[in-house]
Amino acid sequence: MKIARSFLNPVVAAFVLFLAVPPAWASQASSSAEVQELLEELKEPDQERWQRIERQIARLWSRSGSASADLLLQRGRDALRQGDSDTAIEHFSALIDHAPDFAEAYHSRATAWFMAGNIGLALDDLRETLARNPQHFSALAGLGRLFEDLREYDRAQAAFRASAAIHPHRSDVKAALDRIERRLIGMAL
Repeated sequence: MKIARSFLNPVVAAFVLFLAVPPAWASQASSSAEVQELLEELKEPDQERWQRIERQIARLWSRSGSASADLLLQRGRDALRQGDSDTAIEHFSALIDHAPDFAEAYHSRATAWFMAGNIGLALDDLRETLARNPQHFSALAGLGRLFEDLREYDRAQAAFRASAAIHPHRSDVKAALDRIERRLIGMAL
């Protein structure tokens, strides 16, 4: 727990900074007109096609612009599906070496670190993801999940709210917010 806590302050500072001011060097995919248009559609409260839009955004965010980088991403994801987090981490780390500005590489490796039980490194990679793509609603939800696991409920709530502001349709985020709000109310009593 002590190691994981050492990552919390930089992650929270980066989280607040990147929500307030998107970095000028954010990845091309996150700033593309197509992604921005899809994100605007996704925010519509009565959006019935939200799952399709979510998949389109994920596909666009998964395009690195390099065939070899895309292959590393796919191999890492295949390893994750097979439950082999160590191999996935190796592929995602190679991908990050090859394409250090590719946000999805960090997000995918954060998932692998989480599966391997390394919360501190997962938090660090989520920070890197959000530095490159501050609108990455899945990374924000992942950050909320990690903060919830660490019993940092105020921070978890902030991360889940940030995710819901970008993508208001995810039932897992809604359920997490309800769960955390009940917990915070219980703690206040």
